[in-house]
Amino acid sequence: MRTIGFIVFFLIFFSIYAGINFYIFIHGWHVLPKNSNYRWVYLIVFIFISLAFIAAKFLERVYISTFTDIISWIGAFWFAAMIYFFAVILLIDILRAVNHFLPFFPDFMTQNPFKTKYITTLVSVAVVAIIVLAGFINTHHIRIKTLKLKVNKHVENRSTLNIVTIADLHLSVIVGSEKCEKIVNKINELKPDIVLMAGDIVDSDLDAVLEYNLGEPLKKIEAPLGVYTCTGNHEFIGGAEKAVKYLTDHNISVIRDSAILIDSSFYLVGREDPTGNRYGGNHRRKPLNELLTDIDKGLPIIVLDHQPLKLEEAAENSVDLQLSGHTHHGQLWPANLITNRIYEVSHGYKLKGDTHIYVSCGVGTWGPPVRLGSRPEIVNVILDF
Repeated sequence: MRTIGFIVFFLIFFSIYAGINFYIFIHGWHVLPKNSNYRWVYLIVFIFISLAFIAAKFLERVYISTFTDIISWIGAFWFAAMIYFFAVILLIDILRAVNHFLPFFPDFMTQNPFKTKYITTLVSVAVVAIIVLAGFINTHHIRIKTLKLKVNKHVENRSTLNIVTIADLHLSVIVGSEKCEKIVNKINELKPDIVLMAGDIVDSDLDAVLEYNLGEPLKKIEAPLGVYTCTGNHEFIGGAEKAVKYLTDHNISVIRDSAILIDSSFYLVGREDPTGNRYGGNHRRKPLNELLTDIDKGLPIIVLDHQPLKLEEAAENSVDLQLSGHTHHGQLWPANLITNRIYEVSHGYKLKGDTHIYVSCGVGTWGPPVRLGSRPEIVNVILDF
């Protein structure tokens, strides 16, 4: 089942990826003069950078080295650039089509088509470079989001709970130990009682994480009540058992479709990611009401559920706080317009019934180290009982 899922995903992804790259390539090819030797240089360079993202995924499974790291970075940046080149070129083509039927281009653009095409290309490259650079810089500016929430339940031995939560760290060659260290330092500055992670702590390419031990800084997290996470889809894509072992070895307790009582004060529920059935073999996700059957609902209930799906399920089962991630809020604008349509909450806070829900846009990135339309975040939730 896992193999079939990979094949189907790869075929769909590669078809779209190849189509977009060809669309970009052919426009660049026509900018260069027909007899120019630069055409062949362009061809070779374009093939290399466009295949780098996919090649890195395969090469990392065979051999981890400085070369594969470089390929990963080139491919990751190209992935972001590709999206914005596609958008810019598509906009230009639409304007050209409109001008064909309703001419509005000024004379200086139509009198020398080659010069116009050349200048347009240079401007497009500059615009995309600025966008990608801005998005890269944005990934290094992590914001602290603070939420103060009230839970109408009495807890015998505490009146507040200081929670620090993150999601979608995506430890990898791209999101490495240096960034992990920075995140851990920011978490510790908030002096949390407990740290809760909403899945996708490691990326699907687990080999590089193991080879370089990129999660070593995670051991430095300071939280008296512990550090907990649930599984995300990328834990399953990379191999759930290996990912869980790695996280456990780094002082992170992975709660898999179960509920635990913490400090005799509140329940913490970790839900298995719904992709477990697809990528992880026989990992049936239990209904939430089944997980809550034998617990005292008079105590606060906190749920970690990577994907913010069926939020009404939490509200119907007396959950006080649900923490999720997964969406990245699109990561690359304007993809957030899509995630806003797919998810009831793509990013941010919502009160559903008596249930507080927060969906994080993530502290790391998947694929390109570029984020536009939102900032990476660490969320500090102060629960008053």
